[in-house]
Amino acid sequence: MSNTRAVGMLFLLACMWSSSFTAIKFSVHEIPPVTLVALRLGVAAIVLYGFLRFQGKRLPKWGRNWTPYVLIGITGNCAPFFLISWGEVGISSSQAVILLAIMPLATLVLSHFFTDTDKITPTRLIGLVIGFIGVVVLFGPEALHDMDGDTISRLAVAGAAIFYGIATVISKRLPAGGDPVESATAMTVCAMVFMVPASLLLDQPWTLAPAAVHLGAGIYLGFVPSALASILYFRLIADRGTTFFSVINYIIPCLGVIWGFLLLNEEVPAQSLVALIIILSGVAITNVKRRARA
Repeated sequence: MSNTRAVGMLFLLACMWSSSFTAIKFSVHEIPPVTLVALRLGVAAIVLYGFLRFQGKRLPKWGRNWTPYVLIGITGNCAPFFLISWGEVGISSSQAVILLAIMPLATLVLSHFFTDTDKITPTRLIGLVIGFIGVVVLFGPEALHDMDGDTISRLAVAGAAIFYGIATVISKRLPAGGDPVESATAMTVCAMVFMVPASLLLDQPWTLAPAAVHLGAGIYLGFVPSALASILYFRLIADRGTTFFSVINYIIPCLGVIWGFLLLNEEVPAQSLVALIIILSGVAITNVKRRARA
C-alpha cells in the first residue's frame, strides 16, 4: 500500500469514527440509549458476520476461548457505547468527542498496572498530568461544587474512555496470530447478545416510533463507524502497524468538533477548544518515549 493511499485510508477511518458522535447526538433523543446501542450492535454484527462468511471463514468454536471475546464485547462495546449515548443526551457531541480523547491516557494508566509492556515514565507522567488538567478545564470549576446533569453526562463519557482502556488491556491477552475480523465479529456478537435483551426489557422498542431519519442514523452507526470502520482498521494495522495508526488519536476529536459544528450547529466554546488542545498535548507527550523506542 502506498503512503498516499495509507494516509487517505487513515483519514477516512477518522471520518467514520468521529462521525459516530454526531449520529448519536442526532438520534438519541428519539431512540433511547440502550435501544440505540442494541440497533448499532445488531447491524454491525450482521455486516461483520456477512464479511467473515464472504471470506470463507467462520466464528471460532464456542468454548473457554470465547472468554476474552465476551469481556471485550462488554468493556469495548456495550459499556462505552451506552455511556457515550447516555452522556450525549445531556452534552453536545463536540464535548463528548473531546472527552473521549483521554482514552490513550486511560489506557496508559491501566497498562502500567496490568501489563508488562507500557509503563509510566517521568515524561509520560507529565503528559498524564497535562491531560488531566485538560479534563478539569473542560468540566469547569462549577463541577467541583455542583454535580448537575451536564457534569454527570461528562463523567459518563469519561467512563467510556476508561472502559475502552480496559478493553485495550484485555485485547493484549488475546492469542497472537488470530484472525482480526473473526475476533471483531465474535466481540460484536457477544455485545449484541447482551444489549438486545436489555433493549427488549427496558425500552420495549416495538412501542417506539422514531422518524425514519433518526432510525437511519442508528443504522448508520452500526454499518459505518462500527462494521466498515473495523474492517478498515484491521487492514491499516496489518499493513502499517500501530505507530502509523496512533496519529488518529489527534484527528478524531478535531473532526468530531467539526462535524458537530457543521451538521448540528453546535457552538464550540473557547473553553472546550482550550481543553482539546491541552488534552491532545498530554497525549502527544505520553507518546514521545513510545516513538523514540520504536
